[in-house]
Amino acid sequence: MDISDWTGSIGVALLLIAYLMNLRNIISKDSLPYLILNVVGAGLACLASILLEYWPFIILEGCWTLVSVVGLLQYFLKTSK
Repeated sequence: MDISDWTGSIGVALLLIAYLMNLRNIISKDSLPYLILNVVGAGLACLASILLEYWPFIILEGCWTLVSVVGLLQYFLKTSK
């Protein structure tokens, strides 16, 4: 396995962990751990797609990262009030 394989595998693992923990009601979709797992996981998966130059997943994971960052920003704005 090369660096893109490792990066993508770790990113996808983090996304799946967040999803599974949410399904099992361990963490909420609005919780900080869920949001962080999504930002980091999608970011790593996007980076791996960039390394592979695979545009469909660059777009998918890039959008997922951006949406997750927006959720994280909303979380911090809500808790700072």
